[in-house]
Formats: sequence, structure tokens, C-alpha cells
Amino acid sequence: MTAAPLAIDVRGLHKSFGPRAVVQGLDLRVARGQICGFLGANGSGKTTTLRMLCGLLTPDAGEGTCLELDIRKDAARIRRRVGYMTQRFSFYEDLTVQENLDFVARLYELPDRERRIDAVLQRAGLTDRRTQLAGELSGGWKQRLALAACVLHEPELLLLDEPTAGVDPKARREFWDLIHVLASEGITVLVSTHYMDEAERCHRIVYLAGGKVVVEGSAEEVVARSGLVTFVGTGEQEALSEAAAALEPAPGVESVAMFGQTLRVSGTHRQALEKALAPWRARQGLTWVDEPPTLEDVFIHLLSDRRFAA
Repeated sequence: MTAAPLAIDVRGLHKSFGPRAVVQGLDLRVARGQICGFLGANGSGKTTTLRMLCGLLTPDAGEGTCLELDIRKDAARIRRRVGYMTQRFSFYEDLTVQENLDFVARLYELPDRERRIDAVLQRAGLTDRRTQLAGELSGGWKQRLALAACVLHEPELLLLDEPTAGVDPKARREFWDLIHVLASEGITVLVSTHYMDEAERCHRIVYLAGGKVVVEGSAEEVVARSGLVTFVGTGEQEALSEAAAALEPAPGVESVAMFGQTLRVSGTHRQALEKALAPWRARQGLTWVDEPPTLEDVFIHLLSDRRFAA
């Protein structure tokens, strides 16, 4: 069976800013047409990696290709074929939606600008807002404008840096519906996010820590390989609060989190975890069940793992 062609294939990437090493020996492969989620704590190297992939930063060491172009030698050609969306809204707030897109089209020296702008306005659901000032848009509509600008030149790869930060749940879902439409048309997407529900919508996820990839695979594969054991307790609020306070420092317990009227307790060593829970399983008014870990459980575990400390 022939392997899927790769949109991104880089090995051993390093990048430092002064004495601070941000990316340290990063390897990354992303197949064409795939939505790949880029996860990790703040400062783990996600933004720096995205900027190296799109030719805005040159790696200190390492090699590889983006859209089969050398990331060192072909940065200008890569930028013509990639859409990069930064964390900050970077358009002119005193221009209309259409005027901003026209400005971007002129920067790219695109032919047939009106047709392209009409097409992306329709795709992003912005047609009725084309004459609205960008500064008057809500957060969700601003992100749609930013995405529309990213696809105006018909890129093959989208690099999206926390595109839905600060956006309400409905707007986030609609934005991700649009990402899936773009992927179905053959566009590859590498998107950084802190939202676990968004990570679960990716075909594959990659977790960075200390500038390296430490875990990758589908959401199901990452959860299955984590080795986490999770117990969920329900019952009286006072008893749950007491249990949380007592279990947090207990040997074998790696994370304790309250969710309304439930308490989630996780660890990687079942015997030690069950020993810590034993007094609380006998506590009247509390009920405990063994549940599969969630993706959020896994990433809290990774954030707490000293081996992956930045």
C-alpha cells in the first residue's frame, strides 16, 4: 500500500532566541489532506514551529520540506502556497471586510480579484458583511475574515495558530465546520489549539513539550497509549471536596479535578491509585466508577509529567 504524500516532512528542527532554546530536535510529518492538531503548553514551541514551516523563520538546525519545497532554500515559494493565520487579528479595522480582502489580493498580485473575493466571502459566510468595517465584527466573524484572507490565494496548506482563542462555542464549532470543508477539498491543515473538543475533531494530533514531539496519533490512539486509569466519584459536595483535598497529594494520584457534582481522579499505576482511593470508596455518600480517560485527562497528565517539562 502506497503511503499518503506528505505536505510537511521535517527532521531535527532547532530554534533558539538568545540563550533560550524554543524548538529542540523536532520531527514532524503531516499527510496531504489531513487536519493535524498541534497541542502543548504555552512556550512549548508551537508558534515558532509554524513560523519555520511557512518560511518566516529559518531553523538553526534541521532539514525538511513543506509542500515538497526545502524549508531553507525555498522559503519565498513556500509562502506563496501556504496560508498562515496568526494569533492576533492583523487586519485594518477601519477598512471594510471587502476592502481588507482586496488589499490582501493586491499584495499577492492575484488575477481576477473580484471573483476570488466573492468566492471566499461566500465560503466564509461573510457575503452579507462585505461592507461592514472589520473593527465592528465580533471575535468569531473576525476569525472568519482572517481565514478568508488565508485561503484567498488558494493555498495547499493552512497553518492556523490558535485560531479560535476567545471565540464563543457556537462560533468555534462553525469555524471548525469550515476547516473540515477545506480539508475535504484537499487542503492540509496544521492547527494549534488548547481546546480538547477541537483536538478531537482532528484526524491526528501532535503534542509538543520542551520543543519536541512527545506524543502523536489519533485522539483514540493517544488516549489508549497513555496508560491512564481514571475513577469518577459522585455524591455529596462536602464529601467530594474533602476527598479532593486528601487525594491531591496522595501517592499514585496524578490529577484531581472537580466537575460540578463529580470528582475525576487519574493516575498511571492502578494499584497505587486504588490504594489511595480505598478510604474514600468506603465513605458513605460517595460512589466511584472506573471510566475510560478522556483526552483532557491525558493532556493534564502530560503537562504534569516532569520528563516533558520545558
